[in-house]
Amino acid sequence: MSQPREVAVPVEKHPVDQMLPFGRLAVLGLQHVLVMYAGCVAVPLIVGGALGLSTDVIAILVNADLFVAGVITIVQSFGVGKILGVRLPIVAGATFTALTPMILIGSKYGLPAVYGSMLAAGVFGLLIAKPFSKIIHLFPPLVTGTVITVIGLSLIDAGAGLIAGNDESDPGYGNLSHLALAAAIILLIVLINRFARGFLVSLAVLIGLVFGVIVASFMGLVDFSSVGDAGWFGLARPFYFGAPEFPVAAIISMCIVMLVIYVESTADMLAVAQLVDKKLTENDIARGLAADGVSGILAGTFNSFLDTAFAQNVGLVQVTRVRSRYVVTAAGVILVLLGLIPKLGEIIAAVPGPVIGGAALVMFATVTAVGIRSLRRVRFDGNNNLLIIAVAIGAGMVPVVAPSFYAKMPDEFQIIFGSSITTTVLVVFLLNLLFNHLKWRRESSEPSDEEVPSDSPAH
Repeated sequence: MSQPREVAVPVEKHPVDQMLPFGRLAVLGLQHVLVMYAGCVAVPLIVGGALGLSTDVIAILVNADLFVAGVITIVQSFGVGKILGVRLPIVAGATFTALTPMILIGSKYGLPAVYGSMLAAGVFGLLIAKPFSKIIHLFPPLVTGTVITVIGLSLIDAGAGLIAGNDESDPGYGNLSHLALAAAIILLIVLINRFARGFLVSLAVLIGLVFGVIVASFMGLVDFSSVGDAGWFGLARPFYFGAPEFPVAAIISMCIVMLVIYVESTADMLAVAQLVDKKLTENDIARGLAADGVSGILAGTFNSFLDTAFAQNVGLVQVTRVRSRYVVTAAGVILVLLGLIPKLGEIIAAVPGPVIGGAALVMFATVTAVGIRSLRRVRFDGNNNLLIIAVAIGAGMVPVVAPSFYAKMPDEFQIIFGSSITTTVLVVFLLNLLFNHLKWRRESSEPSDEEVPSDSPAH
C-alpha cells in the first residue's frame, strides 16, 4: 500500500522580507525621504557655507549627497549578495560626525584632501567591518554617549555661525532680522512638536525650513536666479574638485570619524532589528558596517559625504509599524532620482544661512540630548566613569571654545586634535580601556561595569 505524499507547506516570509504593492511602496518610501531630507541636505549646506563655496558648487554637493545616500540606502535595505547590506529598513544619510573634520581639512589642505581622506576612510572601513563587529563591547554607552554629546555641542557653533555670520567684524554680523527669522523657525518647530500629532511631528524641521524660505523671500534674502541655468538631469563628474590628495593627518582624522559612524550605525541596526523582531547575527552587522565603508569610497569619488543610519527613520519605523525593507529600498530609489536633478540642488543651495541655521540649531541640540540620554545608562558608583566623561568632554570642547588653542602646534596635530569629535573619541576610548578593561585596574568593592543593569530605575 502506497504511503500518502507529504504536502509541502509554504514558509511564510518574515514581514521584513515581504514585498508590498507598488503604490504603497512609493508612498511609504516618500514618507521616509521627507523625514530624513532636511537632516541630509543640511550637511552640504553647512560645509559649503563654512568653506566659502559658491552657490553653484554647494548645489553640486547637495545633488551628490542625495545620490550617494540613495545608493547606500538601497544597499543597506536590498543587500548585495553576502558581502554588503544588513537587509533591514534602514535609511542612510550624511552624518554630522564628519562636519568639523571636513571643515578643518578643507581649510588646511583643500577639498581634494577632504575627498582623498574619505576614500582612505572608506577602504579602512571595509577592512575593519568584520573585526569591528566582534569588538562592539569596547564601545559601551559610556563611550558612545560621551561622543554623541560632544558631537552635538560642537556643532551648535556652526549653527550659530549660519544665523549670525562667522565674521564678528562684519557690519552685518548678528543682524537682528536674521536672528528673528531663526527664532521664528525654532518657535514653529517647537509648536508643531507640542500641538501636532503623528506623522506631522516627524516633518517639523522640514516645515520649519519651508516656512523660513517663504519669510526670507519677503526679506530679500533668497536668490533663485541660478536655478534657471541648471539642468534637469545630470550628476557632477567624479573627482570634480581635482585628483584626491592624501595628507596623513587628514586620513587619521577621517578614519576616527569612520569608527564613530560604525558605533552609530551599530546602535541603529540593533534598534531596528528589535523593532521588526528580527535577530541580527555578527555577519549581518558586519555587512551593514561594510555598506557604510562603501559610502566613504562613493563619497570620495562623487564629491559627497560619509553616510550613517538615520535615527529619525528608525523612529518612523516604530511609528508606522511598517517592517518591509523594500519600503526603504523605494526611498533609496527616490533619493537617487532627486540626486540626479541639478535644479533641485540649486534650489536647496539658495536657502539662506539664517533659515538653515535655525533648523540646524534644533537638530544639533537634539544630538546632544540623545547623547545625554545614552549617558543615563552608565553606572557611576564605585568607579571612575564620571572622571572619564569629564576629561573627555573637557578635552573635546577645547577646540570649540578656543579655536586657536593649538595654533602653535604642527598642522598634522591641529587636524586631528583641532576636531572636538576626534579628540573626544580618542580620549574617552583610551580612558575606558584604562579604567574598565585592563586587568590590572584597581579593584573596587562596587561592580565596575560601565552600564547600569536593566533592573535599575535609571535604565
